[in-house]
Amino acid sequence: MKLTIERADLLRSLGHVQSVVERRTTIPILSNVRLEAGDGRLAVTATDMDIAVVETVAAEATQDGATTAPAHMLYDIVRKLPEGAQVDAETGDDGGHLVLRSGQAEFSLPCQPAEEFPVMAEGEFSHSFALPAASLRRLIDKARFAISTEETRYYLNGIYLHAPDGEAVLRAAATDGHRLSRIDVPLPDGAAGMPGVIVPRKTVGEMRKLIDEYDGDVDVSLSESKVRFAFDQVVLTSKLIDGTFPDYSRVIPADNDKVMEIDGKVFAEVVDRVATISTEKTRSVKLSLSKGQLVVSANSPDSASAIEELAVDYDSAALEIGFNARYLLDVAGQVDGERILFAMADSASPTVVRDSGDADALYVLMPMRV
Repeated sequence: MKLTIERADLLRSLGHVQSVVERRTTIPILSNVRLEAGDGRLAVTATDMDIAVVETVAAEATQDGATTAPAHMLYDIVRKLPEGAQVDAETGDDGGHLVLRSGQAEFSLPCQPAEEFPVMAEGEFSHSFALPAASLRRLIDKARFAISTEETRYYLNGIYLHAPDGEAVLRAAATDGHRLSRIDVPLPDGAAGMPGVIVPRKTVGEMRKLIDEYDGDVDVSLSESKVRFAFDQVVLTSKLIDGTFPDYSRVIPADNDKVMEIDGKVFAEVVDRVATISTEKTRSVKLSLSKGQLVVSANSPDSASAIEELAVDYDSAALEIGFNARYLLDVAGQVDGERILFAMADSASPTVVRDSGDADALYVLMPMRV
């Protein structure tokens, strides 16, 4: 293999794929990226056996071929080359090394045979549809904060993507048992009847980075066990979480009658200030509501306390309810409109939170004893 490529193009591609590669792995070749040159292109592939991502970039190949090289080392080398540089890459005569040259710099990296690089079997995809990148970003951004990190309940370690019966929406849901996020976007053509799938947390994070500055459509293909996202010159294929996502609709109360409406930015600032003295373990704050007024307070075991009052739109019976301050701030951080609406029943029941500027977003918070 022998090729010449612009440093910026190679750096972008390596930046997109190298984060899939685990820093520590018991299978040495999984520390490498696969490089395949041909037809004026370079295909860069990385995998951890659960996710595979390949990006194709323009390159001047004078000798077609393929090899693998250490992912993070290769990325760091290219990152440290001067802007505007060109990179010449070729495999040595023995095929055991990849030689990189740029200006007066030369690097020789150990290689492993490309044919030993694992290939993820995709199988048949039963459903395919095009989803605007902006819609996919919205689903990810507003749902992923609620993904569970508790490995024992592995079926909560991702975003549940599904098309509810009788509704023309594509819905993303995530929960860790303490909070729930549910986000809708218009149902794309071809998505009706799709299987409900749980997209793993790592896949969600990688996909979000890949589409950060992309504004076109993303082609989504689904089967019972895999998902594939394809756009521009990138294809990401991932295994799905093999489990059953719980019927989260049962924890969304429909008749909470105590409604508080408040400026989202002001509320977040007050909660953040008051929570400064709460313990790192509980992070609890208490909301004390009366007509037109909210009092936010917190106490710590060493007798520190904080209290702050602010005016709110509230016209129901007095209520005291406690929450984890971190969870309140996470939800407030997703609000696009100026106002947040809290619908409560009592101090022990789930609270529904809505965004005045986004009718298709809904959040549920479990209260805590304070």
